[in-house]
Amino acid sequence: MTRSLHPPPPLLRLALLAGLLLLAMVLALLLGSLPLSLAELWAVLRGQGSPLAHSIVFELRLPRMLQAMLVGGLLSLAGWQMQLLLRNPLADPYILGISSGAALAGLLGLLLGVSGLWLNLWSGLGAGVSLLLLLLLAGRSSSERLLLTGVMLSSLCVSGVSLILSLAPGERLRGMLFWLMGDLSQPVPYWPLLLILLVSTLLSVILHLPLAILSQGETLAYSLGVAIRPLRLLLLLLASLLTASAVMTAGSIGFIGMAVPHLARLLCGTALPAQLAGSLLLGPTLLLLADTASRTLFAPLQIPVGVCTALFGAPVFLWLLYRHGTTAR
Repeated sequence: MTRSLHPPPPLLRLALLAGLLLLAMVLALLLGSLPLSLAELWAVLRGQGSPLAHSIVFELRLPRMLQAMLVGGLLSLAGWQMQLLLRNPLADPYILGISSGAALAGLLGLLLGVSGLWLNLWSGLGAGVSLLLLLLLAGRSSSERLLLTGVMLSSLCVSGVSLILSLAPGERLRGMLFWLMGDLSQPVPYWPLLLILLVSTLLSVILHLPLAILSQGETLAYSLGVAIRPLRLLLLLLASLLTASAVMTAGSIGFIGMAVPHLARLLCGTALPAQLAGSLLLGPTLLLLADTASRTLFAPLQIPVGVCTALFGAPVFLWLLYRHGTTAR
């Protein structure tokens, strides 16, 4: 008599993902241009160890680790919400042009010599203008028109980005390209990002029942009395705020928002709370691993973290396309 093999329960899978996140955090603190041993890291965390190791951990790697975790959480949650909003597992936080507007404004600020907190404000202004245009043009329309409008806005902003890069002086071009492809080296205040992430997560948990109904189709949602337009507008605003915050902090980092929610769906099942928790664990984990790779593969040189996420995300995207094409056939 054979025994049927059952997949582990969702809580066990989430516990495994939490353990993977903890492992990624340890690797982020250990690896770099000057690697540390576990004994040295443990001594530093206990308040001992050499001054050099203490400086490396608390002044360089720990702030960057926290920034990567927050940005990974912002992008994965935005992707989860966008895929619910558009009912498309291949949807991406950048698909509606909000990030392109933030990137265009950020590059314009870099071209004018803006830096630090003012650069974040410039990027936020660009994201806000893109969101306003999107709401004016297609905010109350169907998901299909919203998607098409966002794609057109994104194309327009990408053209502006290309124009700025072509006009930028040579001494500023490398820094602009580095920021555009993802840069986690700039220190930022953490509490606004954490507050945005916590509030957005709380709202997603509170609204998980109407969101689950909406994910099954607008016809069913209408028949069950779900207020579709306010719910879609709230999802759009939350996803835009999350995406803009991530771009303002670290530039454009692709594929995390597209791949992570789908992986969470495959690993954690169809229940939205499990998918949400899985996305919030996987996003920081993958971005931490990508950032660690970007700091160590060609050390002491660093490459943009967006390059590493693209090397991971592009094969996943191709696999998703192949899987959906096979399912359709």
